[in-house]
Amino acid sequence: MKIAWFCIPAHGHTNPTLGVVRELTAAGHQVFYFSFEAFREKIEQAGAEFIGCDGYDFDMEDKENADRVGKDKAFATELLVSSTLALDEMTTEKIEAIRPDLIVSDSVAFWGKLVAMKHRIPYVSSTTTFAFNRYSAKYMRETPRDIAKMLFTMPRINRQIRRLREKGYPVRGLLEIVQNDNETNTIVYTSKLFQPCSDTFSDCYRFIGPSIRPITAPYPKTAEKTVYISMGTVNQNREFYRNCIRVLGETDWQVIISMGTNTEHFDHLPANIQVHESVDQMAVLSISDAFITHCGMNSASEGLYFRVPLVLFPQTPEQGAVAARTEELGAGIRLRSISEADVLDALKQVLYEPKYKENAVRISDSFHACGGAAEARAFLEGLASAVS
Repeated sequence: MKIAWFCIPAHGHTNPTLGVVRELTAAGHQVFYFSFEAFREKIEQAGAEFIGCDGYDFDMEDKENADRVGKDKAFATELLVSSTLALDEMTTEKIEAIRPDLIVSDSVAFWGKLVAMKHRIPYVSSTTTFAFNRYSAKYMRETPRDIAKMLFTMPRINRQIRRLREKGYPVRGLLEIVQNDNETNTIVYTSKLFQPCSDTFSDCYRFIGPSIRPITAPYPKTAEKTVYISMGTVNQNREFYRNCIRVLGETDWQVIISMGTNTEHFDHLPANIQVHESVDQMAVLSISDAFITHCGMNSASEGLYFRVPLVLFPQTPEQGAVAARTEELGAGIRLRSISEADVLDALKQVLYEPKYKENAVRISDSFHACGGAAEARAFLEGLASAVS
């Protein structure tokens, strides 16, 4: 079986796929992974053939553009179309040479879906966030203003759709690109329990559980209670970190903070607090009793996999959906503010009220019960044999 795999230039979307890629290549299948130079090494280590998308005026690599995408749908559509057309000649040449049995594409790497449409190749969505349909979309909490803004920008969006049609992409409208229906074969990296409204998705959706990296080296536990704080690589809210250090420095808890590259100005730390640019998150979570998280899908899933209740501090609508579902299942509590009192209060609740731990264990058990990469491989093999 030959698979062409497309992904966006983001670690949070690439990392969960690598276990599936490794499973496929170990079984003798060929995976041709369209991605970007920063991800080449890890993709090749998973056994795939790397195909670079760098150097094609691919505007989605620009961080400012990426930040604006979630806020401006007309701009996002224009960026999507421009990026797809910039890659068009290269992807056409490669797809015609590879002649893949399937195209697997990240749910927001829309150019992969468009390539599948143009070349009439069976398409599979790889969804590293929740799967969204008209039922689960309520977790994104779009406001009436958001909807009105979308309607206002539809003429601009439709002009972009016409650009695609002129280049041979058989697209009727924006929703056909950005929304999967119940007939879309989809791999989702979570469990049916954690997925909102999972009963509204057809059997075309396979919930294989989160992709968990192995622990590279154990992390020492030095106190009865261990608190881990990580807001991902983007958030640099210095006041939040300072408040955490001040108030948690007065506790007898072990506190581990992963802060990204900007760790300066945090000298003279209390003895119980360690600040790092990065850590082996699996190792730290394996000894943690509470996790303050920005609610990225991967980070939240990793915490819950290790049965750690969460303090929820989402920064985007997508992270808000993860926070809402975690709250709904009783495995975490949302941080009311970044004040010292609220940070301490939230942590005390998840550390000392047993229901949060119990519910985190329930979600963890659902993750462990999923079929993982082996289920994804069997699913893809079945799809390829059905069309061969």
